[in-house]
Amino acid sequence: MKRLFSVLLLLSVISPLALADRLKDMVSIAGVRSNQLVGYGLVVGLDGTGDKTSFTSQTFRNMLNNFGLVLPPGTDPKSKNIAAVAIHTDLPAFSKPGQTIDVTVSALGNAKSLRGGTLLMSTLKGADGQVYAVAQGNLVVSGFGVQGADGSRLSLNVPSVGRIPNGATVERAVPNAFSQGDSMVLNLNYPDFTTARRVAEQINGLLGDGVASALDATSIRVRAPRDPAQRVSFASVLENLQVTPAKEVAKVIINSRTGTIVIGQNVRVSPVAITHGGLTVSITEAQDVNQPNPLAGGDTVVTPRTGIEVDAGSGHMFEFSPGTNLQDIVEAVNQVGAAPGDLMAILEALKQTGALKAELIVI
Repeated sequence: MKRLFSVLLLLSVISPLALADRLKDMVSIAGVRSNQLVGYGLVVGLDGTGDKTSFTSQTFRNMLNNFGLVLPPGTDPKSKNIAAVAIHTDLPAFSKPGQTIDVTVSALGNAKSLRGGTLLMSTLKGADGQVYAVAQGNLVVSGFGVQGADGSRLSLNVPSVGRIPNGATVERAVPNAFSQGDSMVLNLNYPDFTTARRVAEQINGLLGDGVASALDATSIRVRAPRDPAQRVSFASVLENLQVTPAKEVAKVIINSRTGTIVIGQNVRVSPVAITHGGLTVSITEAQDVNQPNPLAGGDTVVTPRTGIEVDAGSGHMFEFSPGTNLQDIVEAVNQVGAAPGDLMAILEALKQTGALKAELIVI
């Protein structure tokens, strides 16, 4: 049976200076956000790959009525060249009327493909029911599908979804709180009390004490000019500040479907011994006493020494030098040819015994 091997990704330890990030990569400004828009419309011009649903026929009939064309009663205006679609996009913050944005178009019925279709003018609404953009244009579909007379079918990607670059024109601006009040609030993308404190200290170090204050693990309030032009310059200065974020919480993330294991840099393992099937993992610690030469004038130092042994029951034995961490355990288990399931079971057992000093997340 083909053996699968786990993939180990270790976040290496980097110096604090190298870990400094721009503030614009760490925070967002409260009240400045994108907004989701959604709409409904018709795609026409398909090459016999449209749908035959009742709501498509109803939409087509309504469209003809809007143009003054009234179909006789009982006429079913079904066509294989038309498809009912849902349209959605994100309206970026500060978007102004007249600007264009990309839209995604997805078939609602049983249309086989939207390739070659054209979206007719459709309104895009926000959560408040207001129209914020109007979409129309030719679709770009990356997938394709073909079907034979015997019912066989071949498809690549998803031909029932397409995009229209710059396919929607913004008709209404969304107000935001960027220029309101005498302060702005910065929200960390990854909440952390230490990082929030460091951001406030970095801003105060540049602009003076009391300008910034951390409200909680996520938010930092910063006093800002009321004049919009000055506030833009103020935000530009802030977003280019270099701040060293706090170290992340120790985590081990396991993807049980692919066998991928991601180990954070702060993961530690205490002395423990585990037996799993024919596989034995033993972790021990000892103290080495380094005694200097009597004439050297140095101090006696006690150094912890960690050893790990892995036995697969077939003559494979690995012994590690001092300073071993969880990375060495995973590499040793992989070397003896253990399956990903064995490694996951060992990590779970380490967590249950309390020897794994990290949060274990299985996705």
